[in-house]
Amino acid sequence: MDSLLYMDATITPNRSLSQRGFVVLISVVTFFNVLAALAFLRMGAVFVPLFLGLDVAAVAAAFAASYAAAKRVERVQVTAHAVRVSEETPRFTRVLWESPTAFTRVWREVDEDDVVQEVRLSLSGRHTAVARALSPVERADFARALERAIYAARSGRV
Repeated sequence: MDSLLYMDATITPNRSLSQRGFVVLISVVTFFNVLAALAFLRMGAVFVPLFLGLDVAAVAAAFAASYAAAKRVERVQVTAHAVRVSEETPRFTRVLWESPTAFTRVWREVDEDDVVQEVRLSLSGRHTAVARALSPVERADFARALERAIYAARSGRV
């Protein structure tokens, strides 16, 4: 890609639970499941603690998958010649969209309350959604910034 970038945005999904919060959550879930398992063992229900252990494992696996997904970021770059959208992880980078800047259009899908539901790049009948990880307000701001970057790239202004 060209050296002069008019936009180089990295969009990262928001994860509200920190690593420490995850440890606290798993500890609390494990504590209550152990209490329940002991109660069921006293009643003679031998197999119930196995399912409670599966419950803890399922919660831990769901959060592990969520944290793995959080490492996947979307990168939008605009130069004078191309608009590129790529997906990046610690292991790979994959280009999802690349189009000439001169012909790329930004479309906003807006609901009846003027809330931006989706931002798309479009070229000759093809399109791709961008900035899906952002909130509607952030998505609207991103769409405006993307339009400004494409306009500046077309006109050759820095």
